[in-house]
Amino acid sequence: MLPSAARVDRKPVSLAADKAYSNRPCRNYLRQRGIRHTIPEKTDSRAARLRKDSRGGRPPGFNEVRYKKRNTVERAINRLKQHRAVATRYGKRCYVFLGTATAASVVIWLRT
Repeated sequence: MLPSAARVDRKPVSLAADKAYSNRPCRNYLRQRGIRHTIPEKTDSRAARLRKDSRGGRPPGFNEVRYKKRNTVERAINRLKQHRAVATRYGKRCYVFLGTATAASVVIWLRT
């Protein structure tokens, strides 16, 4: 059975984001919800933290291997978006969109 469009109350185990989300409120929110995150630190934030010396706190954790996997997933999604039906989502039902995304994935797979 296909999932319905209803909201699912599950939280992600981990999150990989780009530098735009490297701010204190975002990181605090993820920590409060217990979500592990891999977000690179902005260079100006790092410089400000180092200027404060010991009052600046310790640097946030960053796992380069996990962040590289994020790039792979993002490139795959961008290749799927090159197909107009996937990018604009003409199908109103979830099973129609799933079929469209599957067909686009097969075309990409066969061309590589």
